[in-house]
Amino acid sequence: MEAFLAEIERRAFRIAQLATGNRDDALDIVQDAMIKLVQKYSDQPAASWKPLFYSILESRIMDFHRRQSVRNRFRSWLDRPSDEEDGEDLLEQQPAEISSFPDIQLQDAEFMGHLNSALSELPLRQQQVFLLRIWEGLDISDTATAMQCSESSVKTHYSRALEKLRIALKDFQP
Repeated sequence: MEAFLAEIERRAFRIAQLATGNRDDALDIVQDAMIKLVQKYSDQPAASWKPLFYSILESRIMDFHRRQSVRNRFRSWLDRPSDEEDGEDLLEQQPAEISSFPDIQLQDAEFMGHLNSALSELPLRQQQVFLLRIWEGLDISDTATAMQCSESSVKTHYSRALEKLRIALKDFQP
């Protein structure tokens, strides 16, 4: 179980950070999902851990958004300013590319900046489907299990996410 959690922790954090827009909230969500997996499902076969974990992670992200929605309603009623996000640039967390060509490094950094921005602008369900399918390599069935929705819903969200990303990143297509 430890090896599995060590393998997925960075990618899970990235998914949660994109979904929440806040590093601390993302850390809390991932830690909570990992604890829940260990407590409830450590006796399950190792092959089922990945879809189970992402199902728990998805539930925690949805819970976070529900709580944020309620908090934002109260904030507006009380006329308090909302908390500012820490504004940390996600590109700064990425390892530097090793290349001797500065123009290629600049193009890569520019593309990653646009990709991060485009991913952040996707609706949450499309964002999560895209990240689970592309970055995590889950198939349609495992993604549907993780997101607790139908396979056709996964296909629809994935198709819409790809279309929006193609439009947002059209300047980078060859």
